Amino acid sequence: MDRKFFPKLSQATCDLAKSINEEAKRDPSSPYAGKHVGIADGRVVMASENPDEVFDRLQQEPDPQTCCMFEASLDYDRIVDVWRVN
Repeated sequence: MDRKFFPKLSQATCDLAKSINEEAKRDPSSPYAGKHVGIADGRVVMASENPDEVFDRLQQEPDPQTCCMFEASLDYDRIVDVWRVN
């Protein structure tokens, strides 16, 4: 996660997100693999298959702008070209 795009995120939150995603990509049996993960203040607050549940939980944090949510196991370094949107 690049902090220049998310300046309110702590380095601990970014590092944890990267670590969890790498683990989930390496190990399909990881408890985070294929789930949406919510992180606040450098700690996991929720992981679920339902992104709405994670989003709602993160909204309960004192400053939701310091939180992040991502889908573990995805390759976020891969560049995908979109040629057309319907």
